[in-house]
Amino acid sequence: MSRRTKKPLAKRGPGGDRPKGGTKGGSRPAKAGLAGPVRGNRGEDGRPLSARPSRPPRAAASPARPPRPEPAPEPEIAAKPDVPLPTKVETVTVTADENGMRVDRFLEARFPGLSFSHIQRIVRKGELRVNGKRADSKDRLEEGESVRIPPLKLDTPKAPGHLSEAEQKTLVALKEMTLFEDADVLVLNKPAGLAVQGGSGTTRHIDQMLEVMRDAKGQKPRLVHRIDKETAGCLLVAKTRFAATALTGSFRHRSARKIYWALVAGVPKPKQGRISTYLAKDESEEDSIMRVAKHGDDGASHAVTYYAVVETSGQKLAWVSLKPVTGRTHQLRAHMAHIGHAIVGDPKYFNIENWQLPGGLQKRLHLLARRIVIPHPRGGVIDVSAPLPAHMLQSWNLLGLEHDRFDPIEHAPEE
Repeated sequence: MSRRTKKPLAKRGPGGDRPKGGTKGGSRPAKAGLAGPVRGNRGEDGRPLSARPSRPPRAAASPARPPRPEPAPEPEIAAKPDVPLPTKVETVTVTADENGMRVDRFLEARFPGLSFSHIQRIVRKGELRVNGKRADSKDRLEEGESVRIPPLKLDTPKAPGHLSEAEQKTLVALKEMTLFEDADVLVLNKPAGLAVQGGSGTTRHIDQMLEVMRDAKGQKPRLVHRIDKETAGCLLVAKTRFAATALTGSFRHRSARKIYWALVAGVPKPKQGRISTYLAKDESEEDSIMRVAKHGDDGASHAVTYYAVVETSGQKLAWVSLKPVTGRTHQLRAHMAHIGHAIVGDPKYFNIENWQLPGGLQKRLHLLARRIVIPHPRGGVIDVSAPLPAHMLQSWNLLGLEHDRFDPIEHAPEE
């Protein structure tokens, strides 16, 4: 479900027709609360609804004066000019604006069009170094650090309109996932089980699928944030470098709001609260997991999550709405397990002894990136909601949970 700012109804003309600029079809605006009917995410024809950045309302057209033409779109010069790719080894210094950025996002921002696989390859081979040392793609940079960058090259762009049969199917799949799209921004409803980026043994993922959307200049849409493979829901993508810079800045300055829905074991007490811990990664040859750490521990980062119980199924299960203030790996999953109410179906963090899954519920991660609200790069606000994925909708129906209830997390603090 996507949302736009409500416009006033224009007065009807003498013949009863509504002049241009009024509300189409007499459709009702979305509710002010978070939770809306899941069916509201698609129109009667089955196609996804489009959202547009909110605009100031226009006055009704006057019969004596022709309507004003739409303003021309803002030129692309708002973006920084493309930086030429280095043809030999270069050393650059991390700026204040780049402080805290991950290594892979630093490269994406500096050199738009670089493929994810190319970035991972140069990092894995140790060709990119920070202060003379090897770096991991997830390491965060600090202002003033020197970054050694090897020679880079863009993937060869394909001629537009020349897609193979498999690529055309991929493009159709992306269109079916689309919750919102305009010239700058794309919001996808990522299915559970589909990875956002590649890794060992992962051959199909969103970043690879976006290759089919490269433009005539060879640039493809860029991931702005990430969600776990088994988490379904809203995934934000920038279609232009201008949008990527603006949206990444919104996340960095915490002006983006993300809301998740989860089904958890037991009923948290109190029913609304704030979880604040430090999280650090424990890695082994087989797996990695986030653990609650102490301030000052190696690799520990502060993580804050607000939660609110929306509805319960006895004392066995609870539907919880979550608002992460920070964006740490597995933050919501680790935090809910930390307070003793792990997310149902979580293969990493659900370790409650002698707990039996109620009959009929699938043993899959019950976590949905329900809603994202973020300033649009060209003005207004993007406000998009994703429906429950099939396995969570089945659980909601079996448990008698009403998925269009008001969501109490709506008024949780932003910090």
